[in-house]
Amino acid sequence: MSLLSALAAAYDRLPHAPPYGYSSEKIGFCVILNPDGTVAEVADLRGTDKKRSPRIMQVPAAPKRSGSTPRPNFTWDNINYALGAGLLGDPNDCRFDAFKAKHLEYLRDLQLPDARAFCRFLETWDPCCVADYFDMAKPPTEGVVFALAGNPAKVFLHELPELHALWSSEGERWKAVEGKSSADAICLLTGRRSPIARTHAAIKGVWGAQVAGAALVSFNSDAYESYGHEQGDNAPVSEAATFAYTTALNLFLSDKHHRLQIGDTSTVFWAEAEESAAAEAESLFAGFFDTAPTRDDLAATEATLAQKVGEKLGAIREGKPLVQILPDLAGARFHVLGLAPNAARLSVRFYWDSTFGQLVANYQRFLADMALEPPPRDGWPPLWRYLVELAVQGKRENVPPLIAGEWMRAILTGSRYPMTLLSTTLMRVRSDGEVNAYRAAILKSVLKRNLSMEAPVALDPANQNKGYILGRLFAVYEEVQRAALGGHVNATIKDKFYGAASATPQKVFRTLDAGSQNHFSKLRKLSAGRAVNLEKLLTSITDLMEPGNDPIPSSLSAAEQALFGIGYYHQRSDFFRKRDEADPEGSPVTDASA
Repeated sequence: MSLLSALAAAYDRLPHAPPYGYSSEKIGFCVILNPDGTVAEVADLRGTDKKRSPRIMQVPAAPKRSGSTPRPNFTWDNINYALGAGLLGDPNDCRFDAFKAKHLEYLRDLQLPDARAFCRFLETWDPCCVADYFDMAKPPTEGVVFALAGNPAKVFLHELPELHALWSSEGERWKAVEGKSSADAICLLTGRRSPIARTHAAIKGVWGAQVAGAALVSFNSDAYESYGHEQGDNAPVSEAATFAYTTALNLFLSDKHHRLQIGDTSTVFWAEAEESAAAEAESLFAGFFDTAPTRDDLAATEATLAQKVGEKLGAIREGKPLVQILPDLAGARFHVLGLAPNAARLSVRFYWDSTFGQLVANYQRFLADMALEPPPRDGWPPLWRYLVELAVQGKRENVPPLIAGEWMRAILTGSRYPMTLLSTTLMRVRSDGEVNAYRAAILKSVLKRNLSMEAPVALDPANQNKGYILGRLFAVYEEVQRAALGGHVNATIKDKFYGAASATPQKVFRTLDAGSQNHFSKLRKLSAGRAVNLEKLLTSITDLMEPGNDPIPSSLSAAEQALFGIGYYHQRSDFFRKRDEADPEGSPVTDASA
C-alpha cells in the first residue's frame, strides 16, 4: 500500500475526522449578529488557560491561497477577510470586498434568518469599527465565525443544515480557480474516474516547516510537469482522496498520541486495528522511542491505558515475543512516516509499513544492539536522548540533519545503521572527551550491526582487541592521576589527551606512561595498597598486547577508536563501582553512566 493510500484509508477509521469539504481549524472569536445585521457582541471563544488556546472547530475547508488574488473562506475567516481589518493599514486591501461579494452571491436569495442577518451585516459593516472589538496593536490570528443572537439552537452560521447542504453542493465551485476547473481522470488512489485535485491542501505542524503549511505533493514549475499536464494532473488524485489523506495527516500531526519529534524529523504513526487495540499499539510505539508521560499528566482513562502499556512495554524490553504478550496485535498493520521541512515542500525521510509484530522484533534487535553495562542511570532512554549526544553543546536543535531520519529508518527496517552515526559520535567524543553510556552504546551498536564485530556488553578483561585494550589502559592512567592528586586537578589526562590517544596512540601513551610514574610515587605515600592494585591492573592490561618492539600502534581505525571508547567506558565504570562499594556512605561521586 502506498503512503497516500494508507493515509486515505486511515481517514475512514478516524472517529473525529471532519467530513469531506470541512477541516479542523483554530477559532478564537464569534461575531454575534442582530437580525438587522448590526453586531450585538463579539464573543471570545478562547480557553481560560494561560496561553488562551483557541477552540478547534470543524468549519468549511479553506481554499489554498497563493499570489495576490484573494480567496475567502465560506462563513468564517481571519479578521482581515471577515471584518476588513486589513483596510486599516492598507486602503487598497481587497480581502474584505472578496469575502463580502462571494457571500452575497451565494446567500443573498437564501430565505433563512441567519443568512439574511449575515448578508445585512456584510452590506452595512464599516471595517473601521473592527478597532472597537479588537486590540489592533496585537491583532488576533485565530479565525472568526458568525452566529445569530437569540438563536434557540445556539449554533454557528456554518453549522446550520441549510448552509451545510449549500457547501456540500457548491463547495468545489466556491473554491475553484477561475478558468482552471478540475478534469475527470482515473484516480491513482481509488482507481475510479473522478474530478482531479489540481492542488493539494497544505500539511501543517511539521517542525521547521512554514507555519501556513507545506505541500507533500505539488507541481508548481514547468520543470516538474510533463506531457502537457499542469499541476495535479501530473499525478492524478481525486478531490475526495486528496481531502482524505491531507486531513488524516494533519490530524495525526496535531495529535500527541500519533506524533513524535525525532531530531529534525516529525514522525507520525498509526495502526490498522479496532480502536482500543490501535490505541494500545500506538501507545507502545510511542513508549519505544520517547519518555512515557507521568500519571499526573494524564486523564484517568489515559492513566489506566498507560499503566497497561507500561507492563507490556516492560515485557517487550525483556525480549519476550509479541505473540506471547499481545497475540491479537502481532499481525496488525502499522505505519510510521517521517517528515522534514524542505523549503515550501516536505521531504519524506522514511515511510515504513509492516506488521506490528515485525516492528517489535526490529525494536528488540535495536535494544540488543544498544545493550551496555552499566546502562544509563535514568532507565530506558528515549531516542532523542541518544541524538542529543551527537549535537554541538548538547542542544536538540543542533542534531546533525538527516542522521535522525536515517537512524530511525534503520531501526524500523532492521537494516544497517548510517555510518555517519559512528563518525559523528567519534567526532563528538574527540571534541569534548566525554564517553558516557549513551555514546558508548551508539558505538557498540554500529560495530555490531554494520561491521559484525563482537563488542563486549560489560567489562571484558580478556578482550585482546588493541583499541579496547588501549581504552582500558587510558582509563587506568586517568584513575592513577585521580587517586594521586584527588580532585585538585584543573584538567585531567582525559581532557588533554583523549582525542590524540584514541586516534594516534603511539604519540601519546609514552607521555602518559612517564606521567603515571610520578603519580605512582605520590600514590605510594598516600595508599600503598591502592598503588599496588593499580600497578597489577596496569600490568595485566599491557600483558594482553601483542609482543614487539612497540606494541602500541601508530594509529587506530574508526572501528578501533569505537572500541577504545567502549574499553575506556567499561574500565572507568568499574572504578566507580568499586569506589562506591568501598565507601557506600561516603560523599556521592559522578555516575559514569550519566
